[in-house]
Amino acid sequence: MKLKRLSFLLAVVLILSALATSGVVAQQGGQPVPKVVVLSNVQGADPIEFESARLLVENMRKLGLDVEHRAMPWEQQADLVWYERTNWQLTAWRMVARPERMDPDEFVVNLFHSDTAESGYNFVGYINPEYDELADAQRAETDPEKRRELIFKAQEIIARDVPYIYVAHPSLPQLVRTDVWDRNSVVDAQGIGIQNFWTWIGLTPLGGQKSIITNTGDQIQAINPLYISGDADSRITELIWDRLMRIGPDGLPKPWAAESVVWEDNLHVLVTLREGMKWHDGQPVTVEDVKFSFEAPKSGEVPMYAKFVAAIESIDILDERTLRFTLNKPWSAFETASLAKLNLIPKHIWEPILADLAGSDANAESYQEEVPIGSGPFRFVAWQPGESVILEANPDHFQPPKAEKWILRIIPTQESALGQIQTGELNFLREWEGDAEILKQVADSDPDIELFASPDLGFRFFAFNLRVEPFDDPVLRRAVAHALPRDAIIANIYKGFAVPADSYVSIAIDYWHNPNLPQYEYNIEAARQLLADAGYSWDSDGRLLYPAE
Repeated sequence: MKLKRLSFLLAVVLILSALATSGVVAQQGGQPVPKVVVLSNVQGADPIEFESARLLVENMRKLGLDVEHRAMPWEQQADLVWYERTNWQLTAWRMVARPERMDPDEFVVNLFHSDTAESGYNFVGYINPEYDELADAQRAETDPEKRRELIFKAQEIIARDVPYIYVAHPSLPQLVRTDVWDRNSVVDAQGIGIQNFWTWIGLTPLGGQKSIITNTGDQIQAINPLYISGDADSRITELIWDRLMRIGPDGLPKPWAAESVVWEDNLHVLVTLREGMKWHDGQPVTVEDVKFSFEAPKSGEVPMYAKFVAAIESIDILDERTLRFTLNKPWSAFETASLAKLNLIPKHIWEPILADLAGSDANAESYQEEVPIGSGPFRFVAWQPGESVILEANPDHFQPPKAEKWILRIIPTQESALGQIQTGELNFLREWEGDAEILKQVADSDPDIELFASPDLGFRFFAFNLRVEPFDDPVLRRAVAHALPRDAIIANIYKGFAVPADSYVSIAIDYWHNPNLPQYEYNIEAARQLLADAGYSWDSDGRLLYPAE
């Protein structure tokens, strides 16, 4: 079954509109800078993103830019940005905290390496051979201090070239009904917070309510082990599909579906699979399935995961439970960024699917199983688009959950979600984009509800499209970066439940974060001076003009 995307008519309207406003024709000296459209989620679903975009747009106008703020539902925004990569200019975006992102490798490589620009995470189209060399070199460097130097330099280049305007690392506020769940079974994972894998499998019921009932404001785009399609979607896939390793609450990789992981040297890794694992359809999980799971992304049909297996030269099956992974070069983040990243998939299901896709224009991201089959601690029950996803505990798993079900309700408005945690219709409020002070007030007034908030290694940002005008010019990108009132956004929109961001490496990960990056403080006059120094000017109406030829 093909995934649902925008209707053809809506897609045409959006694309034509974006083309009309993007100024894709060659710029002419002294001519007005074309109209800019800034995309964001709608206010009701994500007021933090909406209000942050609104403030940025107001200040961009002070630079003489003609700017429109275009809010749309997340699934439409994501579809346009991801699949129509030349038909937008500037968008609000987010990278969420996932355990495997504790090591900076995934962000360093996937966000900005030129290899991922066509169909991967480098959706902004950043191309820089110097950066590519650094990203590749840090993967091969086994000395931590030397690797750190490379990652610091990579951060400096991105800060200089400004493909993103960083906003904040949120401290996401979440509520748990402690009359339903044992408070001591809530796990606060480093850089992730409490909405993590270990919490989901470990939450211990106190009474008759044994289902985790949580929320998202986003529509589910896919339940697909080969497609990283969004935050809420990823919470589902990590429960249905196992991985050879998992990132523990301490941020370090640990064996999971693998009984053991042993490095023979810096290029050879022995992996022993747990005995007795089964897919949710009853068939055994085999070493052939493991080998297939890591070789499939090399086929070209799984573009999003290709970089996570690029360093694997070969995989040899030694016996019915043991495999040897051979790397083509040392990769310091292999356990975190590959063994703990890839979902194990059943060969008997996905091999014919990928074979069929090989003869079409589609890839694995476009395919949706009627009944997703994994081997994880929860198994799929139902997906009602626009309403809910229901998973049930897999009692045959080697670490079965304490809860009987995991139910994700799609609740587009924050007010409704808040009401449901208070009435008990929800018992775990995992997603809240509204005023964090409101959650504090709710927790303070109800002894059965507890507030949790932890620093997040994920980040909010605005992404420029470097492929099209006017943001193919780094000077203009730097000027717009100075137009973001970051401190005001954190104080007034996040209500202090966030810290400023200046890199894709969170300041919460002290060892890897470069503390000496170029800063773009809010300063409209400085922004205008940057533009003037580069030859930009303004007409009598105050509209920004390109430098004269």
